[in-house]
Amino acid sequence: MSVTDTPSVSRRNMPGPPRTATMPLLIRMVRNRLEVMEYAVNNFGDAVRLPLGHKTLHVFNRPEHAGHVLVDNAANYRKGIGQIHARRVMGDGLLTSDGELWRKQRKTIQPLFQARRLAGLVTVMADEAEKLVVRLRESAKTGPVDIRDEMTGLALGVLGRSLLDADLGTFESIGQSLEVIQDQAMFEVMSLGAVPLWVPLPRQLRFRRARKDLQDIVDRLAADSASRTGGDDIVSRLAESMTGEKDPHVGRARMRDELVTLLLAGHETTASTMSWAFYLLDEHPEAWERMHAEAVEVFSQGTPDIGALHQLRFTGNVIQETLRLYPPVWLLPRIAENADEIGGYQVPAGADVLISPYLLHRNPDLWTDPARFDPDRFDEQGTPGGHRYAYIPFGAGPRFCIGNNLGLMEATLVLSAVARDLRLRRVPDYEVVGEPMLTLRVRGGLPMTVHQVR
Repeated sequence: MSVTDTPSVSRRNMPGPPRTATMPLLIRMVRNRLEVMEYAVNNFGDAVRLPLGHKTLHVFNRPEHAGHVLVDNAANYRKGIGQIHARRVMGDGLLTSDGELWRKQRKTIQPLFQARRLAGLVTVMADEAEKLVVRLRESAKTGPVDIRDEMTGLALGVLGRSLLDADLGTFESIGQSLEVIQDQAMFEVMSLGAVPLWVPLPRQLRFRRARKDLQDIVDRLAADSASRTGGDDIVSRLAESMTGEKDPHVGRARMRDELVTLLLAGHETTASTMSWAFYLLDEHPEAWERMHAEAVEVFSQGTPDIGALHQLRFTGNVIQETLRLYPPVWLLPRIAENADEIGGYQVPAGADVLISPYLLHRNPDLWTDPARFDPDRFDEQGTPGGHRYAYIPFGAGPRFCIGNNLGLMEATLVLSAVARDLRLRRVPDYEVVGEPMLTLRVRGGLPMTVHQVR
């Protein structure tokens, strides 16, 4: 079963404690955690215990469960399995930190994502989108292009210009280094940190080289920021926030951790969303036709501004539906500080609790024909999925994704600019499969051919 399928198994939600998944699932878990979780909730119900060695994972798949863990009783839940082990690779950035350190980091970065500032970045995003169209048009002459790679490069370009006041394109190795970091972080998650980083395995050696490369990059970014005072970019804000740190080495290390996290999470989620969107548009040409017509009309009015984004309504629906089917943040792991009750089920202190947006977004109790790509669902009246927490591509509660609006704006402008001029088609017989890493990305890339339409 691939992660693109939703099995038609009757749901069994019986009163009593969460059901315990049977042992054969563990064999499959080492191959694809998302596949195992999907199998479990479709065969054992929306509250499932998954045994994993000395651990037991508690999977909850109702919106009221998500609301309780992420919002109503969020103070009882800290970062969980996966994020803890990824800390060995990524350090204490906003993605992996907790408690007072996390609150301080969030407060430092939050102003950069205010609506007024984001509105001023539309020109930057539109410019990067037009550069992409030119590159893709040139690619039409030479053969297929890996759209996942293109989206990664574009997202890094937007990230650099919008938040870092830097041209990340000058760092040729940054994309590859970030890929290695993400792979190593996922390996840490799957192995539960069982292999020390100092062991000279090929994987560990690649990681150490990539980490050194990224540390050099962020050090150069930090050095550049030293010449700026009061800058309105993340590097300047982080540098200013570290001035009160008693130990300058600790301050520099934390700044490195934050920038590495930003570079990874800040581009990967948006790049993944756009890649899946182009795949889905190829699979559903009628949706591409509607998006193309909308883009031609809106772009005919001139260079897009913040108002134009509101006119790209169907494009926005396409992105929302893409985020429903393939949310980049597919898993929200937590650990219960104290014993709790979730949806009538008892959860002990120290329990590993998993909320999966991917599973919630495909829950047939919440969504009609959940595996079907239907952007018009987001034109319907009422709350998507019928519950406030049925649709949570950016999480919920205090840890709601800080960059959600930036990512949505970027994806809207990029998809519409491409659809205005070009049609992307998947290479025949190439199997598109989801890969649940730190984000839910397209495994092995997404080769597509480029066809000009105007």
